[in-house]
Amino acid sequence: MLVCFVKLGAIGSAIISEYLIDERADRNDLEVRVFTSGAKMGEKEGEELAKNALKVNPDLVIVASPNASLPGPKKLREILKNEGKKVIVLSDAPAKKIVDELEKDGFGYIIVTADSMIGARREFLDPTEMALYNSDVIKVLSATGALRAVHTAIDECIKTGNLPKTIIDAWTAVKSGGFKNPYALAKAFASYTIAEKVSAITTKACFVEKDAEKYIPMVAAAHEMMRYAAKLADEAREIEKSNDVVLRTPHAKDGRILKKDSLLQKPS
Repeated sequence: MLVCFVKLGAIGSAIISEYLIDERADRNDLEVRVFTSGAKMGEKEGEELAKNALKVNPDLVIVASPNASLPGPKKLREILKNEGKKVIVLSDAPAKKIVDELEKDGFGYIIVTADSMIGARREFLDPTEMALYNSDVIKVLSATGALRAVHTAIDECIKTGNLPKTIIDAWTAVKSGGFKNPYALAKAFASYTIAEKVSAITTKACFVEKDAEKYIPMVAAAHEMMRYAAKLADEAREIEKSNDVVLRTPHAKDGRILKKDSLLQKPS
């Protein structure tokens, strides 16, 4: 099976999405191809990426972007659909408003609500800050269980052909996290919930507030929230490690998801 990841713009889930389904590079049941337009995500980029993806004739396409309702991502998935391709939309909280449209048009979706918008103000955001923010987002989504929910949904589609209809909120994330210790679960839930709230601040700071003396501290505050969310997520995992109950779900060579919850245990 050939799975194609097509990325327009940047969300934390997309950065490592293709590695989630073949973390050890030894699956023999699929091949993966990746196309990206970098940070830009207009209609032009959507059309170009669709053409590139169609050249490899994929069996499944994951279209990853912020706000899947925007013209670029919409154009991309429509072209793929018209060519008969199976498509999963991987996006952030703003995509929730088009869930009914996605279902009506026959698309699968995985919406990660804590994958919050970055503080994209020039006075604040430089390449270093961008990288640090995304590292914190990835920590939150990884340690809380959200990225396990992402790869599980994709794996299920690869196995059965059924497109996912998944919104990953805090409870969905921590359930996938498989936490044994209630304090670890509580910290993970808090982490995810804080990360969800970040976008309310960054959206207002980037698109509504015009006073620099207000929007600069606002984007900085949002990034501090994500940093502390990452710390809570790390603390949750450390509690599980201290009790030797960390859930691990490696892939077998044939694509099956194996499980183990003790460090020295063999996955099965």
